[in-house]
Amino acid sequence: MYSPLRKIDMNLLLVFDSLYRHGSVTDAANELALSPSALSHALNRLRMALEDQLFVRTGGRMVPTARAESIAAKVSAALGSLSSCLHEPGHFEAGKSRETFIFAATDYTAAVILPALVARINRLAPGITIKIVYSRDFNADDDLLSGKVDFALGFEEEQNHPRRGIESMTCFTDDYVVAVRHGHPDIQDSLTQEHYLSAGHVVVRPWMETRGMIDRYLESQQVRRRIVVELPSLMIAPLIVSRSDLVITLPKRGIASVFDMKDLVVFAPPFPTPQYTLKAYYSPALGNSPGHLWMREQILAICDGPEPVHAG
Repeated sequence: MYSPLRKIDMNLLLVFDSLYRHGSVTDAANELALSPSALSHALNRLRMALEDQLFVRTGGRMVPTARAESIAAKVSAALGSLSSCLHEPGHFEAGKSRETFIFAATDYTAAVILPALVARINRLAPGITIKIVYSRDFNADDDLLSGKVDFALGFEEEQNHPRRGIESMTCFTDDYVVAVRHGHPDIQDSLTQEHYLSAGHVVVRPWMETRGMIDRYLESQQVRRRIVVELPSLMIAPLIVSRSDLVITLPKRGIASVFDMKDLVVFAPPFPTPQYTLKAYYSPALGNSPGHLWMREQILAICDGPEPVHAG
C-alpha cells in the first residue's frame, strides 16, 4: 500500500511545493529555513526519485516541467490535508506567527480590502507577511489549486463561477455609481440616460475581457455607451477622470478608496444594475489549517470597509 511513497522522503514534497509556489530556490529555501545548497540537494534527490527534472532554470526562475505541473495541485492538496489533520484548529498563535499569506488581486480588489486588512494584521500579528501578486484571471483558479496563492480576491458576476474544488466567502456587496469631475459641462445636478450614453467613458478591464456587466446590460437594451479609454489597471483612472470630461462607472467602494472625492460628483446609474459582490476565493486543501482559518476571520472582520459614497 502507498508503494510509490516508500522511495520518497516526505520532506521532499515540502521542497517541491515551496519551489513550485515561489519559482525561486532562494525564496523556497528561506520559507523552509534551509540553505539554498541544501534545498538544491533535496531537489536533486526528488528528481532522482520521480525520474524527472521537475524544474528548469529559465530567465532567472525555476520553471516547472509538464510532470511538475501535473502533480503540483495534488501535492499541495495532500500537504494541506496533512497539515490540517496534524494541528488542532485554534492552535494558531497569531502574535508569534511568521507565516506568509499570498493574495492574488487586481489593484481595485486590493484597494477596497487590503489597507484595512494590513492595518489589522500588523496590529494583531506583526510577524505575518502579506504578499500581493497580480491576479492573472477572474478568480485565479490555477494559482489557488496549485497552492501558489492562499486567497484570490475577485468579483462575482453571473457568467463566472469558480472551478470545482475552490471555495469562497462573500466580503461585501456594493452598488455601482457613476463619477464625473466637478464642473463637467453637461453633467451637473443630475444624470440622465441620455447624458450617460452621449458621454465618453473610461472602463477598466483587468483581464482584457471584451465587455463587462454594464455593457452587457446596455446591449440587452439595444444601446451602447461610447468607450474612449480602456485600462488594464485602475491606477491612472482617477487622473483621467479628474482632468477630462470622461465618466467612469464603478462600485461605490472603489470610488471611495481610490479617487479624491473633492474632485468628483457621484450619481446613481440612470438604469438598473445588479449589485457588485466581492469574494475571497481559497482552496479547501488549506481551508482547515489554523492559520488559514484565522486569516479568513480577519478578512471577514474588516469587510464592512470604508464609509460608502452617497450618490449626488
